[in-house]
Amino acid sequence: MLEEIEEIEEVLNDDEEEAMSALYEHHRIETDSGQTLLRVDKFLMTRLPNASRTKIQEAADAGNIRVNDKPVKSSYKVKPKDIVTIVMSYPRREIEIIPEDIPLNIVYEDDYLMVVNKPAGMVVHPSYGHYRGTLVNALAWHLKDNPLFKENDPRPGLVHRIDKDTSGLLVIAKTEKAKNHLASQFFHKTSDRKYIAVCWGNLETETGTIIGHIGRNLTNRKVMACFPDGSHGKHAVTHYRVLERLSYVNVVECILETGRTHQIRAHFKYIRHPLFNDKEYGGNEILKGTTFAKYKQFVNNCFETCPRQALHAQTLGFEHPITGERMSFDSEIPQDMQQLIDKWRTYIQNRDGYL
Repeated sequence: MLEEIEEIEEVLNDDEEEAMSALYEHHRIETDSGQTLLRVDKFLMTRLPNASRTKIQEAADAGNIRVNDKPVKSSYKVKPKDIVTIVMSYPRREIEIIPEDIPLNIVYEDDYLMVVNKPAGMVVHPSYGHYRGTLVNALAWHLKDNPLFKENDPRPGLVHRIDKDTSGLLVIAKTEKAKNHLASQFFHKTSDRKYIAVCWGNLETETGTIIGHIGRNLTNRKVMACFPDGSHGKHAVTHYRVLERLSYVNVVECILETGRTHQIRAHFKYIRHPLFNDKEYGGNEILKGTTFAKYKQFVNNCFETCPRQALHAQTLGFEHPITGERMSFDSEIPQDMQQLIDKWRTYIQNRDGYL
């Protein structure tokens, strides 16, 4: 039986009302009790009519075809009652990618991948209302002379994303094999992602875990919502640790166990601690503190200092798709968030002046 396609990472622009397709799809097929011996690539071609043999073989080469939870080669012959799973990229969409000479903050690069530190305000990929100035436009320029880089792919090299107004680290695949291998890691949760955020209020515990399905808000499709009863959306888990308590805000470290759209933002909204200045989730209002005019002026100055949700993808770890080496990268907290944190530290030291 062909089960429901599962999304690894939704690639959505904050301004889109309708969901675009995910980067990758996952199929799970159980063979019939009367299944004859047949190469797994040929078997999948008969069950997945929209998948080319090349795509299927690329998935096998990257270890993304599994039978009974073990990676197999294209030549493996399926047997009765085998459970076959495959992860592969969705077919390309017809969209023109215009290479643009946009500076990139490249943290690491080799022949197979690159790690970039995306600034806040940069959209990851072209979409409705954002056809120019995106990370993908910059990548198309930077890698235009690389024969293995497929610039006509609307999401070239992308295996995950971060929101427009979230800063931080992204890994970009430069070859199809690397893309498949990295996608498998994100799907099977063997990659490491750590975020730094500033949220409103004092969290009750130093560490905690937020569990609740993430799906589109039923009344406002531009944002996501948490559905703890599992009635909508997809399973999502966020672990957090308080790094610093700064009176009416906390600096927290977040580790993703799953990778849903707006996961951290929606989860912290759900526990009533929205991220500072997160306009879409209510964090751009004064949610904690006093009613004094000086305090209100202080918080408004903080909003101006960090004019976006205070969220940064600080750490990224994965296995190199070719060498197998475990790689880990860290990035500094960006200036706007660091200045925000410093302002709250100063507030604590001079609190009487704001009362």
